[in-house]
Amino acid sequence: MNPLGKFPVLETPDGPVFESNAIARYVARLNGDNALYLSTPIDNARIDQWIDFSTLEIDSNILKLYLPRFGYAPYLPPAVEAANSALKRALGALNTHLASNTYLVGDSVTLADIITTCNLYLGFTEILVKSFTSEFPHVERYFWTLVNQPNFRKILGQVKQTDVVPPLQSAKKPAQPKESKPKPKDEPKKVAKPEPEKPKEEAEEEAPKPKPKNPLDLLPPSKMILDEWKRLYSNTKTNFREVAIKGFWDMYDPEGYSLWFCDYKYNDENTVSFVTLNKVGGFLQRMDLARKYAFGKMLVIGSQAPFKVKGLWLFRGQEIPQFVIDECYDMELYEWTKVDISDETQKERVNQMIEDYEPFEGEPLLDAKCFK
Repeated sequence: MNPLGKFPVLETPDGPVFESNAIARYVARLNGDNALYLSTPIDNARIDQWIDFSTLEIDSNILKLYLPRFGYAPYLPPAVEAANSALKRALGALNTHLASNTYLVGDSVTLADIITTCNLYLGFTEILVKSFTSEFPHVERYFWTLVNQPNFRKILGQVKQTDVVPPLQSAKKPAQPKESKPKPKDEPKKVAKPEPEKPKEEAEEEAPKPKPKNPLDLLPPSKMILDEWKRLYSNTKTNFREVAIKGFWDMYDPEGYSLWFCDYKYNDENTVSFVTLNKVGGFLQRMDLARKYAFGKMLVIGSQAPFKVKGLWLFRGQEIPQFVIDECYDMELYEWTKVDISDETQKERVNQMIEDYEPFEGEPLLDAKCFK
């Protein structure tokens, strides 16, 4: 019934129909007076427009985020980051439309609303936490309004938004059936010979080896306690220069830590503000492996495209940790320069980046993000 042998398929008296949206359109049009479509060609074109938008821009990108999280596809950071950016762009467009519309088309629920709500349902219940969706308040209002209408609740039940993004799982492989070999009749039972006891030395060699320590944990103790600086930074709300900046330099240990400027190599590509911000946000997420050993500030600079991305990083040790270079592919997208704290100009630049000073180097800040 489906040339690809896939679900869903609807079997009708006139033959099968496959593909979800085609089935939904068929069912909605069975009754000529069905309110899921409207009366004018332009309204119905707009219903189809939002159905296609929801499928291609929302559902497809939610699936690209969902499948790797649940082990149904490999986790490829560039692809996931691209899907995350595309989904935010789509939800931003939907949010703008819903700012002045209760429903997608007209003044009541149409097929476009049913399909869009079902596509959003997977995201809200599985991977899109409140901190993500709160950027789109009109989408949130629209979704919760619809899923709480009686006809939606009959199908979806009580809907609850997920509290956490699920951890990554390894890609699932289809189970292979075990081959059973027939046993020959009257075959004498084999008695397993007891294995000779292994020498103590050999047994110790086979014991699992302890996980090697991070080289940064083997460095001489530092007078700078990184968590104390992070607390000072987070808790300082006023007189930031006098309290936090002064406190930083009082704590800073140039023997145990090093400061680095980073400058994005491809600023000419930063032509869309939210894509640039998502790019920086993804970088900070991937730097999570260094949280115990680092503090960072990332600035997105400029009032119009192309936007500049610059950063300041504090790392344990005198070099950028090798495990960070190896594990975080974003590192190679930046030029890295070690800060010379004997240079007052560079030291003041550090102060301004920690402080989110504006204008920074003569330009306004689009955003400032902190890694702590």
